[in-house]
Formats: sequence, structure tokens, C-alpha cells
Amino acid sequence: MHCHPRDFDSLDRGLIDIYQRGLPVCNRPFLSVAERLGTSETEVIARLERLLSLGVLSRVGPVFDHARAGASLLAAVAVPEETRDAFAELINAAPGVNHNYAREHDYNLWFVMTAPDEPELEARLDALEARLGVPMLRLPMLEGYHIDLSFPIPWAELECT
Repeated sequence: MHCHPRDFDSLDRGLIDIYQRGLPVCNRPFLSVAERLGTSETEVIARLERLLSLGVLSRVGPVFDHARAGASLLAAVAVPEETRDAFAELINAAPGVNHNYAREHDYNLWFVMTAPDEPELEARLDALEARLGVPMLRLPMLEGYHIDLSFPIPWAELECT
């Protein structure tokens, strides 16, 4: 879909610019956002859904340190290209999986598995590996780095595809 900066009004821009970081942590975060932006909770949710459907946003949700909230691990599997999508669906259906993506490499599916603790993480990985029937490369995080992915949007120069 093609879009132009004029396709986004001040509410869209406010949602994108203000809430790249700092989404309120409360029972009704979208109501809090709506109050700050002078609109309704329903409108905020509808706008976010529209921005997601246009591909302007890729996700709405928290980013947090998994080590402080449980256990996580980067894993990869090597599967035949012609069955990669079927394997990806099996991986996506497993509890705790996120960030599943294809790569141009012998290990062509990479994903992050999360769990409440290390024993549960190992159990989930073992169960998924057995279900997939292929060996899993397990890459535990040795050192974490915080990358701030928020940035100002140059609205005048925006090109959407």
C-alpha cells in the first residue's frame, strides 16, 4: 500500500511520535494515551489498528529485559526451504515464541523462546525440538545490550510503500 504524509493527521503523528517509548503502565494504557492526546480510548485503539494494517507500525507492545521477567534464549533450526513456512507455523504455535524470522543461512529459521524460568524454558525447547524433528541450535545470551529503537519521524520526507 502506498501512503503519503498527508494521510496522517495530528492524532496519528502524536501516537507515533510520543509513544515510541513510555507507553503508560496501568490497567488502561490506551485510555491514558487518549486523555493526553484529547481523544477517546476507542479512537486510539482504532488508529493503532489502522497504523498496524498500513504497515506504518509493526507492533504495539512492551519491550523489556527478559532476564528480569523470566528466561529467554535465541534458537535456530535448519529446515528444507520448501517446508520452511510449515516449520515456521509449528514454531509460532509453541508457547513463549516470538521474533521468529527467516534468514539466508544454513540455519534458516531463527526465533526467541521465553518462559517464566530456566527449567520451563528448557522443557519448552526440548518439546519443540522433538515436535520439529530437527536439531535446534541454542544460543543463550552471554551479555545484554539495550538498543533504543525510538527516533523522530521526518514527516515531510516520509515515503510509505
